[in-house]
Amino acid sequence: MKPKKVDLTQDHAALRDTFASRRYFRKFEVITAHMGSIAAQMQAEGDLGAEEVRILTRYMAEIGFTFRALSMKYLLAGRDTGQFFGSLSIDTVDSGFPVFNELLVMANDAMQAERHLENMPSVEALKRQMVGKIVGERDIPTRLQFALSQRLYYEELVKGHLFWARNDPRAVWLGGDERRRYLLHWAVYDSQVNLPVIYLMELEDTGRHGLPKDEARWPEVQAHLMGQALGGLKMVTIAKGFDERFDDLHPKRFRRLHLGPMYSHAFTRQSGPLREVLAEAESPEGQDWALAWTVEELESERVQEEKSGWFSTVEREVFALDPFGGRGADTGTTRVERSIILPERPYQVLAEKAPPGFANIRKFVVSPAGRVLSYR
Repeated sequence: MKPKKVDLTQDHAALRDTFASRRYFRKFEVITAHMGSIAAQMQAEGDLGAEEVRILTRYMAEIGFTFRALSMKYLLAGRDTGQFFGSLSIDTVDSGFPVFNELLVMANDAMQAERHLENMPSVEALKRQMVGKIVGERDIPTRLQFALSQRLYYEELVKGHLFWARNDPRAVWLGGDERRRYLLHWAVYDSQVNLPVIYLMELEDTGRHGLPKDEARWPEVQAHLMGQALGGLKMVTIAKGFDERFDDLHPKRFRRLHLGPMYSHAFTRQSGPLREVLAEAESPEGQDWALAWTVEELESERVQEEKSGWFSTVEREVFALDPFGGRGADTGTTRVERSIILPERPYQVLAEKAPPGFANIRKFVVSPAGRVLSYR
């Protein structure tokens, strides 16, 4: 019997109402504004280094710019603009984020953004026309508002620095001479669960030329890492595959950061304690959310030598897997730390209800003023 095909679109919802669309984007504006503070808090507690925080902060800013661009695109969702332009589709079950296809369409729009802007009136011209429509004809200039929103959308795309479906690897030099040390980082928008995923790999390079300047190795490394950037692959599988593929590159520390899911009583349909917490908290607009934040980590425990050909040997990393309860073989990591970011009122309800399974989850509590408190 053939397996039943699962229709993932059943978990997707379109924000066709103007009020709902704007509220959704305001929510993420608040969330992304807190992400940099969370990374800084983790640095202060010794969980992240300064270079890692700089990299993560940049990715988080790019996620914020992506949401800003999408908010311009769908600014008039649900309004009669004279033409159908669609509405934002979000994953209401697995992530709370926009669906993967939204980023693919945005990437295609970015390739043609300058061409669109060439044929569109300027922002100032559109505003003058809108004033004329309001004062002269006493009418709401909906179509002009739509034209302006699309102009602003393409301007955001031209500015760049957005989080794309694929964000190819970059290398940061950490020091060293014969054994050069680099921090590689790359990111993807996981199409299976519609979430941003960021990768960080510290490695030693014993090649003849520095990796980023090596015209032969660097493109191959980039292609290999992007081909393995799949959320379903275990960390140890990715790291071992990389170690065996490149004899002169030695991964020492590997991290994968999952941003999300985002839980919201107004927009998502996830089941479980968090949904009940958010419903009971009855938080004001902009404070009714919670964001999961998971860091998987894999470390090299030691090095062993293996034969390569007749007369030479190569170094291979032996990775340390989580020894507690045999979980290392299941997770493929040295450790996994699960965290949740949430505003003050939902945290108070969470602390009072103390649902099972949350005792070992780190809580970052954020205030409207930007203060971050950490509870383990």
